[in-house]
Amino acid sequence: MNDLASLLIQNNMSISSVESFTVGGFASLIGNVPGISKVYRGSLVSYQTRIKRDVLKIDEKIIDTYGVVSNEVAGMMAINGQKMFDSDICISFTGNAGPDAMEDKPVGLIYVGIAIFDSIHVFSYQLNGRRQQIKEQAISLGCAELYKLLCMTNK
Repeated sequence: MNDLASLLIQNNMSISSVESFTVGGFASLIGNVPGISKVYRGSLVSYQTRIKRDVLKIDEKIIDTYGVVSNEVAGMMAINGQKMFDSDICISFTGNAGPDAMEDKPVGLIYVGIAIFDSIHVFSYQLNGRRQQIKEQAISLGCAELYKLLCMTNK
């Protein structure tokens, strides 16, 4: 997290986050980095579907068609979060950490959305482990993907 935060601060790129199943885990980690207040705008925990619909303004048709654990919803979470926080970057997390399958999707299926300037990237993973392990793995993978994207952007 420190390397990611340093890169954001050095390049003065604002970031926000929208989290579902990670329940603010990313926000907590990035918020603990000294100096991050220069670029971190804030976070929305949109745990329930109605918050994704009513606050994030994700079209109910998208949610009904694909489910909240989907590439499409992860992308919309990042795009709409980027607009909501007026940030250069927004990272989103949606998935199923268990204990049971939901929307006919297996435990461990997660999506990370990254809206970075005018582009959107969504990454899907099938993770293993207990609930907390899946959350931690998702945040770690999201940070790694964002770091790679930032390194490509700054070349």
